[in-house]
Amino acid sequence: MFRLAPQFLALLVSLLALSCTETIPKGDFDARAADRKVRELGFTKVKVSRRPEAGLLKAPDETYLLGPGDVMEIEIAEVKNTLARTFVMPDGMVYYNLAGGVRAEGLTTGQFAKSLTEALKKDYANPLVNVSLVEVKSRRYWILGRVFKPGIYPLRQPTTLLEAISESGGLFTSRFSGTTQELADLSNSIVIRDGRILPVDFEKLIKKGDTSHNIFLRHNDFIYLPSATASSVLLLGAVKVPQSVGWQDELTLVDCIAQGRGPTKDAYLDQVVIVRGSLDSPQAALVNLKAVLNGRESDVMLRPGDIVWIPKRPMGLVESTIELVFKDAARAAAANEGARFAGSDEDPVITIPYGTQ
Repeated sequence: MFRLAPQFLALLVSLLALSCTETIPKGDFDARAADRKVRELGFTKVKVSRRPEAGLLKAPDETYLLGPGDVMEIEIAEVKNTLARTFVMPDGMVYYNLAGGVRAEGLTTGQFAKSLTEALKKDYANPLVNVSLVEVKSRRYWILGRVFKPGIYPLRQPTTLLEAISESGGLFTSRFSGTTQELADLSNSIVIRDGRILPVDFEKLIKKGDTSHNIFLRHNDFIYLPSATASSVLLLGAVKVPQSVGWQDELTLVDCIAQGRGPTKDAYLDQVVIVRGSLDSPQAALVNLKAVLNGRESDVMLRPGDIVWIPKRPMGLVESTIELVFKDAARAAAANEGARFAGSDEDPVITIPYGTQ
């Protein structure tokens, strides 16, 4: 009987083992990407109107009414040691001298002075009360994004959009190769009022001096000037974690939605909306995500600045759908910028005036 030497047997076993071992390529290897086909979308231009109505260009004629937080100086004329600085309390009252609490919220300074005078008559003979508004805190507007001094500003008097931008230090710029470059994306800058994006064209206003877009601000208006250098895709709608998804070398629709942990159970996947372009010249495309996930259609390549919006029901006219998408995008921008301004990396910790859907 023929016998193999132990050394030869060990060598044979080793060779057989090597012959059965699969060679795995080095480096990153994505099995899904190996067979996935990607296509470029065809977009449809959507007509939008961005000319402010006449009422937005009219200075508010209402008299300033006091509110919680407003700071005032009060003094009884010709009575020593009565000058005091006080403010409207959260309950709408002002507490001064011997008068106790006197309601100020909803009154002009003149009306409040009359009420305070009546309250002081029981302790002073014919008091002459002087009231002056020192600091406005109950009426304000927000301006965030690429301006030098983003923040919350008091609305002391009729204020235009250009005045607000000037008050915030102007547009944020950088100097490169001897030239000054604005870092704000004017084509996608917005003013939100009561949950609605006002039809203001920042490019026409700032670049071309078109004052028909220089609207007057109202209490709680939110102005946002995004960065012109941002590179991300906004994922919104019926997705588990709506977010801004970073775009590097490339990003597909499926990868983008995966970043948001997938669609919610009530998502309508037959008509995922992708919006591309600026607010004044948007383009839209519809993608059957269900068909993409089933392999019946190819995945879609996204671009920086795209908005991906997953609806909960079949959508109607593209124009009305675009309005909903922009409204969601505006809310997301307001919440994110508001939280960043407040110094939080977590969920927004302040309330931004959105209005209702």
